[in-house]
Amino acid sequence: MPYLKLNTNIVTNTEQSTQLLTELSQLLAKETGKPERYVMVDVNAGKTMLFGGNADPLAYLECKSIGLTTSQAKALSASICQVLTEKLKLSSDRIYIEFSNCPAEWWGWNGSTFG
Repeated sequence: MPYLKLNTNIVTNTEQSTQLLTELSQLLAKETGKPERYVMVDVNAGKTMLFGGNADPLAYLECKSIGLTTSQAKALSASICQVLTEKLKLSSDRIYIEFSNCPAEWWGWNGSTFG
């Protein structure tokens, strides 16, 4: 049930996107303590975006999970920023991450919900 959506104005090729998907999926599973089989990651690269009035390299992420704690959000913020600075050469002050703790009864899967 953890979901991570990455939007960036950096253009990536298929290999780079696949590596990002894999690394972020494993990171999200580890940091949330959820099985990776429930993790979903979405990478949207090459988007037209501005941050702080300019189009320098940037990223905006949405991270949602059932039972996400503030300490997990802090750890995820650090880990995600590290991955993006290494893989996309992004400056961490050009990355925004929105975290959401979704109630289990509001997360659908397999014809039902988790609550």
